[in-house]
Amino acid sequence: MTRVQELFDLSGQVAVLTGVASGIGKASAHMLSDAGATIVGGDIDESGAQATADEITSGSGTAVVQRVDVTKRADVDALVDRAQTEFGRVDIMGNIAGIPHNKMVADCTDEEFERLLAINLKSVFYGCQAAIRHMIPQGSGNIVNISSGAIDTPAPTLACYGMTKAAVAMLTKTLATEVGRHGIRVNAIAPGMILTNFSRHNFTDADGNVVPEKLEQYHKRAGAMAPLGRAGEAEDVARSFLYLVSEAAAFVTGQIERPNGGVSMPW
Repeated sequence: MTRVQELFDLSGQVAVLTGVASGIGKASAHMLSDAGATIVGGDIDESGAQATADEITSGSGTAVVQRVDVTKRADVDALVDRAQTEFGRVDIMGNIAGIPHNKMVADCTDEEFERLLAINLKSVFYGCQAAIRHMIPQGSGNIVNISSGAIDTPAPTLACYGMTKAAVAMLTKTLATEVGRHGIRVNAIAPGMILTNFSRHNFTDADGNVVPEKLEQYHKRAGAMAPLGRAGEAEDVARSFLYLVSEAAAFVTGQIERPNGGVSMPW
């Protein structure tokens, strides 16, 4: 029988992650590195990505990063190709980069919608394609895409955002049916209310400063919605990420993992 510790050991594996400068991407990079993986990270915020890499390498981890505009296929391809060129393999692909959007359907502009599609959906598609080009010949691999709890709980102002994340969920499930025979698992994470820069617009002023009263209200809303009584942290999502790419989830594919404190309970 495999020891429990060995199930979560990622030693020798190479993980390509987008959105590593902050939030879920940063927390996932640290989590996978702590489990032994080499991190190849990308973000449009190059200095933030480098800070994440520096934190990892200051310990015992290995991480390299570069600037990536996920709306550009060539940038995503270059990130994944770097993992293959420098480290010889691509074991994990995490399509994490994304942007929020809160506006009523009637008020969403073409420009806003196109940007949402480019960052939240097309970039995931690019990342999946780039990863499987390396994983299929390798005969193994894990892809994790970030969806959202907005696919389960419709709410005013979340339609356009939710549409992109629902498409990510369907891409995930369909791709899982296509590449399972190659030893590749594909899953998604649909986080609930998570305290990251991604959600800062809920508790900051027009200048981006945290407003204590708004932050308290955000916590109260999360507590009222979730049976666990709190908002989530980026590390809560990173733990789900680690599970999905580990041997503990060896028979799990095409699934939508929901670290949301119990906000939605689809049966």
